Amino acid sequence: MAEIKRINTGQRMSQAVVHDGLVWLAGQCGTAGESITAQTEESLAKIERLLTQAGSEKSRILSTTIWLADMDDYDAMNAVWDAWIPPGAAPARACGESRLAGTGYDVEIICVAALK
Repeated sequence: MAEIKRINTGQRMSQAVVHDGLVWLAGQCGTAGESITAQTEESLAKIERLLTQAGSEKSRILSTTIWLADMDDYDAMNAVWDAWIPPGAAPARACGESRLAGTGYDVEIICVAALK
């Protein structure tokens, strides 16, 4: 039976779960109330740290789901995303609008990646 590794586990959730060559990340948000640019940059920095802890990296992301509180922020979020993701390593991706868990949160990014 393959081992399950949980990273930064709390009562409700783990920030990452590693199993059978894959790492699943919980949704990552930036600081509520900051600009969409700042929130996206912070979310991606958290993703990069978690992937490193799990034994992966951003070029190994397979799938990403991005939730925006307002689709009017799509272009600003994408400007940060496009500068962050390595050329040729774009994952399968979905992006939609949703009310996020707390006031002031404008973006939440969820990823699944392959281990190195």
